[in-house]
Amino acid sequence: MSHDHSHHHAEHQDHSHDLPFWRKYIFSVDHKVIGAQYAVTGLLFLFFGFCLMLLIRWQLAYPGQPLPFIGTWFNEGVMPGGIMLPEFYNQLGAMHGTIMVFLGVVPLAVGGFGNYVLPLQIGAPDMAFPKLNMMSYWLYFIGGVVMLASFFVPGGSAQSGWTSYAPLSILASSGQTWWLIGMTFLINSSLLGSVNFIVTTIQLRADGLSFDRLPFFVWAQFVTSFLLLLAFPPLMAAGVLQLMDRLAHTSFFMPTGLVVNGQILEGYAGGGHAVLWQHLFWFLAHPEVYVLILPAMGIIAEIIACNTRKPLYGYKPLVWSTIFLGCMSFVVWAHHMYLTGMGQKMSTFFQVTTMIISIPSVVILTTLMLSLWGGSIRFTTPMLFALAFLPMFGIGGLTGLPLGLNAADIHLHDTYYVIGHFHYVVAPGTIFALFAGIYHWFPKVTGRTLNNFLGKLHFWPSFIFINGVFMPMFILGLAGVSRRLYNPTEYAHALPTQPLNVVISISAWCLGLAQIPFIINFFWSIFAGKKVDKNPWEATTLEWTAPSPPPHGNFAAAPVVYRGPYEYSVPGNKADFWPQSMKEKN
Repeated sequence: MSHDHSHHHAEHQDHSHDLPFWRKYIFSVDHKVIGAQYAVTGLLFLFFGFCLMLLIRWQLAYPGQPLPFIGTWFNEGVMPGGIMLPEFYNQLGAMHGTIMVFLGVVPLAVGGFGNYVLPLQIGAPDMAFPKLNMMSYWLYFIGGVVMLASFFVPGGSAQSGWTSYAPLSILASSGQTWWLIGMTFLINSSLLGSVNFIVTTIQLRADGLSFDRLPFFVWAQFVTSFLLLLAFPPLMAAGVLQLMDRLAHTSFFMPTGLVVNGQILEGYAGGGHAVLWQHLFWFLAHPEVYVLILPAMGIIAEIIACNTRKPLYGYKPLVWSTIFLGCMSFVVWAHHMYLTGMGQKMSTFFQVTTMIISIPSVVILTTLMLSLWGGSIRFTTPMLFALAFLPMFGIGGLTGLPLGLNAADIHLHDTYYVIGHFHYVVAPGTIFALFAGIYHWFPKVTGRTLNNFLGKLHFWPSFIFINGVFMPMFILGLAGVSRRLYNPTEYAHALPTQPLNVVISISAWCLGLAQIPFIINFFWSIFAGKKVDKNPWEATTLEWTAPSPPPHGNFAAAPVVYRGPYEYSVPGNKADFWPQSMKEKN
């Protein structure tokens, strides 16, 4: 706990005088402004990445046909006559994955929600290192700009998949170099942010806020920060080595005797190993999956506790499962690599660890479901998204088990089954959780609520069409359709399933239309939403005791914590909630 916590609060209150606009809202060191910057930037990148996917879906549903309306907007080098070229299709695929994961979901889940909510939930006046926090955002922003700029360089953006497998990525166009430079900025941003979260959680907790009284959201962000801190440096090293291979013709990942276009490739010393890149990449990218999902689980837990009006079921199993999940995530990475020929013993080891890591996920999902039992459930918009998260994440988890078994993975590897599995975890899973969080904490950020009718108009079509997008992918995958085909109709085994590609694409376009109520609701409510008091949900955690929106320094006086985070429906209490910072029963 922080020593001299009240001094920190007084210090932040003293510096709350008016700053010039650029210091207050652009180069701000206030965690709330930085959290809002992360959130808005992340949402914009999510929207852009989603638009890339809509273009991909046209090519897969109607291969070789001109793109209607917007095909003529594109450079003739990528869409002659409005027809998408294979090279541009590969760019869309690589950049869709990169943008959604590294520029969209993680910055919104960790940088946005983590930055804004975590200091408030632990009663801190700000993050431990405010200037480091600002630098973290601007490194992320620069990395994103570099990524987007790569579309306009000769040869276009990266086109070797979001995994950038060597040696293909080393021989790719200059967009791949931009991708690597952009990733370097993003990695450094995450490293700075993770150190900040860890120190803030340990050092700046309010008096009385012991670790066993932390909201589950804080635990989720805390464990996530360790994953970022430990998993990103190997990818940083790998990115530098790949840059060396591309620019200095070293051979870290370039094998001897590589044949390109029928000729043995000259100019590289050789002796490198392409699979080394896969090991370094997946050592990050499997913990990265939990970087996506753990903050989402933290958000869902807060919303379920608040809207069932009862404590979370199994708080300690939830916390220990999260810690165990974080530790185990570092010893499962090679289940992505069963087809690299690493041997039966290694495949068996990673198969066993993959089955083990499913256990804490099941525990977390089960405790969240049991938390609903006997609750007085309020079907608010955030609660609808939270309830939808549970079965959607369940489908994502269950469909991952066959991929963890090395025998089954031989057939399913790199098919649409993998796309369906991963996206059920991340799209109707994590992204639904992020929407739930936006609806839940919007009143804290703005002092106004989002419109409930527009919220439900956003939820129900999204829920229907997102399943229309990803459920048919399991059938495509079981039929053996590869995930990276530019034109599926050229393959005999893919022809019978082609109508499903049309269903998926139509569902995707309808899913895009379903986001219009959210966009209208978001911007309209900022200025004209219904004004509410500081605790409209009657929640118990510390952030709801601060004014809405919170001032610089967050709290007028340093809060003191007297109990755990989820004291709802306590016997003998007049109200059905008992805030952490309230000493007597109310």
